[in-house]
Amino acid sequence: MLAKSWERVLPPKNKVEVVSEKKVKTFRIHMGLLLAELICIPAFIFEVTRALGGNTLSWAYVFEWPALGGYAIYMWRKLLHEERAEHDDTTPPVAAQQVDDPQLQAWNDYLAKVHALDGVKESENLLD
Repeated sequence: MLAKSWERVLPPKNKVEVVSEKKVKTFRIHMGLLLAELICIPAFIFEVTRALGGNTLSWAYVFEWPALGGYAIYMWRKLLHEERAEHDDTTPPVAAQQVDDPQLQAWNDYLAKVHALDGVKESENLLD
């Protein structure tokens, strides 16, 4: 059955396409950069025209807006790398990598004794 030109053809209800959370987060990161650059570039152009027109205060903004745009690119790259690292982590957990370390075990035993003594001293102080 053909749809009329103004009707939208919908997929069957049992074929629901699920967008992964990673794609949604990545899309949001890209849109954040786009929004930041859409603000910074026109603001830079506006301030350049004002500065060239004689407004001396605008010269500070001429350098500020590109710096903010550069910071937005830096944060975009950082967030993308963090997002990829979250999902591409193939290293086993740290606990699985640890081997028996006698010094570490001795230190943990010492800390357990110190904490046990602290609990006893606190209860003695409460009784006084």
